[in-house]
Amino acid sequence: MAEKNTYPVQLVQPDGRRVLDRVHAPLVADVDAGRLRAMFTDMTVARRIDTEATALQRQGQLGLWPPLLGQEAAQIGSAHALQPDDYVFCSYREAGVAYCRGVPPEQLTTLWRGAAHSCWDADAVRMTNPAIVVGAQGLHATGYAYAAHLEGAEIATIAYFGDGATSQGDIAEALGFAASWSAPVVFFCQNNHWAISAPVRVQSATPIARRALGYGIPSVQVDGNDALAVLAVTRQALIRARSGGGPSFIEAITYRMGPHTTADDPTRYREPAELELWRRRDPIDRLRRLLEREGMWDSDFEQDVVIRADEVAARLRSATLGMPDPEPMRLFDHVYATPHRLIEEERREYAAYLEHEAHLEGAQS
Repeated sequence: MAEKNTYPVQLVQPDGRRVLDRVHAPLVADVDAGRLRAMFTDMTVARRIDTEATALQRQGQLGLWPPLLGQEAAQIGSAHALQPDDYVFCSYREAGVAYCRGVPPEQLTTLWRGAAHSCWDADAVRMTNPAIVVGAQGLHATGYAYAAHLEGAEIATIAYFGDGATSQGDIAEALGFAASWSAPVVFFCQNNHWAISAPVRVQSATPIARRALGYGIPSVQVDGNDALAVLAVTRQALIRARSGGGPSFIEAITYRMGPHTTADDPTRYREPAELELWRRRDPIDRLRRLLEREGMWDSDFEQDVVIRADEVAARLRSATLGMPDPEPMRLFDHVYATPHRLIEEERREYAAYLEHEAHLEGAQS
């Protein structure tokens, strides 16, 4: 990884013009019009998923939703660098990555509606479910990566987290272990500038990427609103991991244009001018301008993207509204991988409680 970079890696400017970068441009030299269009489509669909889920929460159909608005390039660019056998350890905001890994739209809101403890089958798509405990997934990714290394599997893992998570001890421990044991893990920090209401300057007085250097882990800053640059640096880190080079750290500098979650009001702690500045750096607009500049954009493609995004949103909404409530006793399923005495005891107690409540209800009627 290029540790000497003074500025974040950028391959596409906000106006759509290419940037001459002899180090990173070759990493995406194979990305043709078809791949760029696919990335644009996935970014647009990810935003549509986000706006639909946010609307569902506002309408009382979801208990909570963590918006990804503004972070589409960081998520889709990195997801397109992954191989099918790689394993993703996410936080709670990576709905765009989940979509790219093959999670059906119908499964994206299960947890957030309170219908289950999780959303999808992690092993089916090789991506963990949303992790609410901030930073814990860094340890999980490192442990999985090290186990894969011991077994001789030529795969990589990637751990997604935000700038706020870098202040958690879990991330520090994961970096230390990964560096000491050369675990093939990529630490992918989406620096969206705000850990709820705490600005990134409170999280770190120095660029977050430099923290990794203290552990002996190569790090790089990338323009997180430039999907092509994100794809390049993530490919570079994954190649390093799969080839036995050990861990890498990526700081994707992006911006959360919406609230931290739908329970948050960002107008209480950030200025409108800041939001407007980052709106002019919108990652989807940037990739569209590149496509237009290089003759890869036409009305038929635009219409296809809209149709695809609407289709996914309709599937997500229909599935959410039609999602059955779980049976009460399912609360105890999948707590542990194997039977546990305490869980079985609690299961019996809760069953007795439900039976008693049903008896009382019957008597009153």
